[in-house]
Amino acid sequence: MSMILVVSGTGTEIGKTVVTAAVAAAARDRRVAVLKPAQTGLVPGEPGDAAEVARLAGSHVTAVELARFPEPLAPATAARRAGLAPVRPFEVAEAARKLATEHDLVLVEGAGGLLVRFDDEGSTLADAARLLSAPVLVVAPAGLGTLNATALTAEALRSRGLDCRGVVIGSMPAEPDLASRCNIEDLPVVAGAPLLGAVPAGAGALPGADFAAGAARWLAPELGGSWAPGGH
Repeated sequence: MSMILVVSGTGTEIGKTVVTAAVAAAARDRRVAVLKPAQTGLVPGEPGDAAEVARLAGSHVTAVELARFPEPLAPATAARRAGLAPVRPFEVAEAARKLATEHDLVLVEGAGGLLVRFDDEGSTLADAARLLSAPVLVVAPAGLGTLNATALTAEALRSRGLDCRGVVIGSMPAEPDLASRCNIEDLPVVAGAPLLGAVPAGAGALPGADFAAGAARWLAPELGGSWAPGGH
């Protein structure tokens, strides 16, 4: 049976793409599709987040991008400034469902945080997740400030009747400071959902084969790996 998992974050530049790639790599015995509804900040021809996931995770991954806007802004703003049609939640849901007919796992990677606007009507990734009845994996930073942002994201999910599958730290320092160490215990408490992994800082710069080989060590068994909080 195919599964659709939405990957969101507590903000931007916190490791959503590398976490998405790690989940895809850990599912190497399955047919995986990665759907990026709105890619911003890139011109045509530049490799986007979906392509980066495929590079890191392996050849079993199909990369799909619905729309691209050149300026590094929220999708709604970037679409409006470019004079292009925005991405609508129903389009995201339709694309994900179509991919699910041909793949075992579909990963839908958002842009920025959960409530970043897709269009001027205020539609967000959360609306697409609701249309899909899909669980949401939250990517969070390791350090100071992450608890509040994670709690707010989890609260937003609950208020919309969405399932927070868990939290993954998107960039865990090799030598974590006090806040990062304490957050290993505190993140699942504030999220009301399990901590399901910690991807090492710099993992996205690894060659694809090395990244794919290490991915299972960074994720908990629920995501196809062997990671445990005490073993970070």
